[in-house]
Amino acid sequence: MSQATAQNDDGWSRQVHGLAARARISLVTTVPDAGLTQLLQLCCDDDAMRVVTLSTEEEGIGMAYGAWLGGARALLCLQSSGTGNCINALALPAFTRSPCLMLVTMRGQEGEGNPAQFPMGRAVRAVFEAMGVVCLEAMTKEEVPSLFGRAVDMAFGEGKACAVLVAQQVIGVKDFAK
Repeated sequence: MSQATAQNDDGWSRQVHGLAARARISLVTTVPDAGLTQLLQLCCDDDAMRVVTLSTEEEGIGMAYGAWLGGARALLCLQSSGTGNCINALALPAFTRSPCLMLVTMRGQEGEGNPAQFPMGRAVRAVFEAMGVVCLEAMTKEEVPSLFGRAVDMAFGEGKACAVLVAQQVIGVKDFAK
């Protein structure tokens, strides 16, 4: 683990990384977000995981499906504003009943400084559920690992699409005044 990662412990990323490693997740796809920085660094530092930066979030759905077909396991990490880009692609895991594990850092919630984040921030859960995605919402940093573990079990044990929604109060609010 890099020294910067150790110094900026967010209280949940290390545990989520450990759960992902134990679940044999070998592919992590992402459109990076500040709330995911520590987790993504841990995954990059892990020789058993490959982190792929996407140009758009829906690519991660296809990559998760391809990984599953090839006998591997994937995790898609994204920000809530990117969930709207995944709607059509989510038909794939719904139709094929294939695992699709997502970790979503939420924006557009209490304290948000960017009004453009509010519409998707409010719609994430309803949109995901309409597409058959099971949503588990972590309101505290202590809830993130246990909910992620449940999502791993549902995704890879039951072939479900699952998303852990990490509340904005967990990752913090971006300060746009600086």
